[in-house]
Amino acid sequence: MNKELVISANEAGVRIALTEDKQLVELHTEKFGTKFSVGDIFIGRVKKIMQGLNAAFIDLGDEEQDGFMHYLDLGPYYLSCSKYMRQAMNGNAGMKTLNPFKLEPNLAKDGNMGATLTPGQFLLVQVTKEPISTKGPKLTGNLSLAGHYIVLTPFENTISISQKIKAKDERTRLKRLMQSIKPENFGVIVRTNAEGKTVAEIDADMRALMNNWSKMTEKLKRITSPQKLVSEESAVAVALREVLSDDFNTVYVDNEEVYNEVREYVKSMVPGKESIVRFYKLQTPIFDQFGITRDIRRAFGKIVTIRSGVYLYVEQTEAMHVIDVNSGNHIKMGGGQEDTALQVNIESAVEIARQLRLRDIGGIIIVDFVDMIKSENRKKLYDVMCEEMKKDKTRHTVLPLSKFGLMQITRQRLRPAVEVDVQEKCPLCDGTGKIKSSLVVVDEIEADIKYQTEQKKAKRIVITAHPYVQAYLTKGLLSQRRRWMLKHKCRIRVKSDSHLSLLDFTVNGN
Repeated sequence: MNKELVISANEAGVRIALTEDKQLVELHTEKFGTKFSVGDIFIGRVKKIMQGLNAAFIDLGDEEQDGFMHYLDLGPYYLSCSKYMRQAMNGNAGMKTLNPFKLEPNLAKDGNMGATLTPGQFLLVQVTKEPISTKGPKLTGNLSLAGHYIVLTPFENTISISQKIKAKDERTRLKRLMQSIKPENFGVIVRTNAEGKTVAEIDADMRALMNNWSKMTEKLKRITSPQKLVSEESAVAVALREVLSDDFNTVYVDNEEVYNEVREYVKSMVPGKESIVRFYKLQTPIFDQFGITRDIRRAFGKIVTIRSGVYLYVEQTEAMHVIDVNSGNHIKMGGGQEDTALQVNIESAVEIARQLRLRDIGGIIIVDFVDMIKSENRKKLYDVMCEEMKKDKTRHTVLPLSKFGLMQITRQRLRPAVEVDVQEKCPLCDGTGKIKSSLVVVDEIEADIKYQTEQKKAKRIVITAHPYVQAYLTKGLLSQRRRWMLKHKCRIRVKSDSHLSLLDFTVNGN
């Protein structure tokens, strides 16, 4: 598979497109100066405790939005984290490595938020879900620092290996490796990208994460108000961290500063692989050059057309996304209606899986497929959807078709879905949905005729207008043109120009 990353950056933000075999599959848009991103660590202040919800609103230093945290989101290591925070704020240098540091007992799962937190107290939190609509960011007390090969989890000593690493020998090798380099009182989650990597590569990732932890400890010494302590890496670095692998072919960047950042990141993570990063210098916008703009226009919007004639109707409600599959003008197969429905549904399933990644649709998704009678065909469609969804790294669940032909999908929602406005403003109504009255246009033309004949003493008038207007003015025994000629005592000729919009016209006299 040919995988490419196309990055377009300007002063407003960064747009990142991931293509597989020249087809757009993911689109990320990040604006500079975003207040909250998944992975950001804040020191917040408890603002209000909601006893009925067993939750609390946390002041993060933003006047417009507070974070939300349920009691269970405090995490089992809340007491150890709180102890670390207090000692770090008092200037204890040993907190940079948590060695020596005595871990506290785990927090009880059936506790009460009001008995655990008090309004006004500081606590360390991390963003797990970005603000969506009127909801503020969702927070957790389970801190983690994500790298390219590992995720560092403070206040525990466990080692977990990605389930996608299947080889028993490799899992054993990675576990022994982590036991030898893991800092005390830090847990580690070994990511899929670590498979086959050397000790030096993984250790470099570990050192970078520990350096971030040390910087956070230093910042805690000077804390007097809620603020951000650790920012998630730039949008470009996050995208590279999540998608960069050995089968990645090329990264194109149209901004020199971002190009240097990407090249250095790739060089640090995958030495020798930096040659895949290329600086785009052509005058044509990079998204236009690679056909991404065209793909965006086709893929976003309520109606998504598939080449075979099948189309999807994608609708977003407050509670869920709904996708309706329509066979459109799809050519029927010789096998009958059942075979045609199966083919339509399988083609749609492939496109739906791509749409979920592309739009980053999360929450509940209901898909209304074309009805099929045979249970084996319903099972085949379910298998195809599950196989296509394996390409999606976001946590998801796919349920078999219900008896009504509906498929339910849940997909983890961490940030608002990507929305691209593919509609253009109408040149006639300027987006208002209303145009000037036809009577007013006729009056304006006559006003110009009157100006030419009375002020400039013109005897011949030439009107150029849209063909529809030209026909309206000239057709009939006593046309509008003839009335004007009798009224203003001049010769009038009406020409048509299809390049003019419906309400545009010119009046020239001599």
